[in-house]
Amino acid sequence: MMRKLALTVLFLLAIGARPAAAQTCSLTVTAMSFGTYTGALLNGTATGKVTCAGGWDIPLNAGTGAGATETVRKMTGPGGAELSYEVYQDAARTINWGNTTGTELTGTGNATVTFYGQITAGQYVVPGTYTDTLSTATTDFTVTAIVQATCLISAGNLAFGTYTGALINSTSTISVTCTNTTPYNVGLNAGTATGATVTTREMKGPGSGLLGYSLYQNSTHTTNWGNTVGTDTEPGTGTGSVQSLTVYGQVPLGQFPAPGAYSDTITATLTY
Repeated sequence: MMRKLALTVLFLLAIGARPAAAQTCSLTVTAMSFGTYTGALLNGTATGKVTCAGGWDIPLNAGTGAGATETVRKMTGPGGAELSYEVYQDAARTINWGNTTGTELTGTGNATVTFYGQITAGQYVVPGTYTDTLSTATTDFTVTAIVQATCLISAGNLAFGTYTGALINSTSTISVTCTNTTPYNVGLNAGTATGATVTTREMKGPGSGLLGYSLYQNSTHTTNWGNTVGTDTEPGTGTGSVQSLTVYGQVPLGQFPAPGAYSDTITATLTY
């Protein structure tokens, strides 16, 4: 009886010592296409399919962009220009997807997973197609976006202050933000006074009172600022950052309209 028990114990130990079969898992991922980026926040996704009998984890590298990290990845475009983006594990885009312990996506068994991408707002890089390649432990997938030429414009008020009949000058600032290398023109219309032109602008005051004034592109008040591209508009080329353009205003001397407040509204048009 004792001999039989001993043989049984040895048999069980022999089974426990056999090496376990290796687990085979696979992952396929679709491309992540953001579509067209115009400077506003833009989201994109890629879908992965995990085939696995047991537990798994998916690391995601920094990609191929110069200077990219696991938290700020970079697509590369024309002339080596870069467009930053992030990849997250959750739809709220709060949990970064990285390549180090604690930042990888983990799970068990067959599953469908989503890679949540985001391009942050305010990047005005060179227009064109941008791409990156991301790698997991077992597969690669591409990330693409098309940057569209775009511009933003804003303007401050031009206040002349008190006019007493003597010549008076003042300035205001127009702010332009355009994608890098994008050519543009800024034009100023004639204003709202009846009969006004881009060379004979007028502010309206009490009753039918009018006060003439001019707008120039230069501080010497010699280059009129009008609204015809190629003739009297202010040209420029975008840098991807805010560019400030100065409007030089002048009320000529020798006008004596009815006392009161005078104003006009000028529309700035950005052509690109």
